[in-house]
Amino acid sequence: MDTFTQNAVELLRKLVSIQSFSGEEHLRSNFLTEYFNEKGISTERIGNNLIVRQPHHDVSKPTLMMNSHLDTVRPNTGYTFDPFSPPHSNSHVYGLGSNDAGASVVTLLQTFLYFYEKELPVNLLLALSAEEENSGPNGMTLLWQKLSGEVDMAIIGEPTGMRAAIAERGLLVIDGEAKGVSGHAARNEGVNALYIALDDIAVLRSMKFDKISPTMGEVKLTVTQINSGTQHNVVPDRCSFVVDIRPTEMYTNSEIMEILQPKVKSELKARSLTNRSSATPTDHLLMQCVQQLGIESYTSPTTSDWMRVTCPALKMGPGESARSHRPDEFVLIDELKQGIEGYIRFIERFR
Repeated sequence: MDTFTQNAVELLRKLVSIQSFSGEEHLRSNFLTEYFNEKGISTERIGNNLIVRQPHHDVSKPTLMMNSHLDTVRPNTGYTFDPFSPPHSNSHVYGLGSNDAGASVVTLLQTFLYFYEKELPVNLLLALSAEEENSGPNGMTLLWQKLSGEVDMAIIGEPTGMRAAIAERGLLVIDGEAKGVSGHAARNEGVNALYIALDDIAVLRSMKFDKISPTMGEVKLTVTQINSGTQHNVVPDRCSFVVDIRPTEMYTNSEIMEILQPKVKSELKARSLTNRSSATPTDHLLMQCVQQLGIESYTSPTTSDWMRVTCPALKMGPGESARSHRPDEFVLIDELKQGIEGYIRFIERFR
């Protein structure tokens, strides 16, 4: 195990030195392709996404996808060191993306190598995806077109402290616009779009969705912004507002839109319908492994590539979510070791 941990540390230090912003992952994909080639392992590349399979892939067995993402956000101005040439430490690995999600990439990769020649009740497939941080079209969205008929279940590697996120809320942002008729405020003319919007906001505020998620509870809806008017004596003919909705797996984003629009006079437009919620089926093998190993489970407030796959999955990886996208990013070497050990125990539970 010390060898796999040391290999993970060395690999992560190399990866953080390679710039890999969303949509610009080609150098990191090139590096990892050569990394596998040197081990005599072939890879399949789709854009900047990489797929690696065991040599004894058996179509009669279910396939477990081990996934994490290669891209990073751009560094913020708070770094006290060069994020691509960070200081070395005997206890930490520093650098942009070291925690999110480089730690998951290298520990899943080393776990895959540990099992590479071993016969298991499942096939293992390592999928390293691009464009996770910006929800780009050439990441898991593209990759899943290839893998959706092959993969039966998935572990999504993100910094969770090796706790199992068995659900994650989706995100639906709606722009609402009320339309009225402009007029002079002193003469009580026109149709006030602001009043229309306020009535609609009151309706939305009181909305209750009937279906309750067993893991996430109710759909959460909050109006967060409103804007109207040009000057004090003009009745506004337009009023815009923004609605933040955190769906559960009980509704698709399209279904929520279909429920809300008939209830209000304002026009509602979703910024995106793709950020859906996810939940691990309570009776699935993945959940059984979580329970048998006594792994702490929770509902994640953040989204991931989980929302882009349609098979049962859970989110689990080394590092802590609170460190993500912050200056002087790091992961502990002990966390990398715990990640490899945790993944191995989890996959061995399939026996």
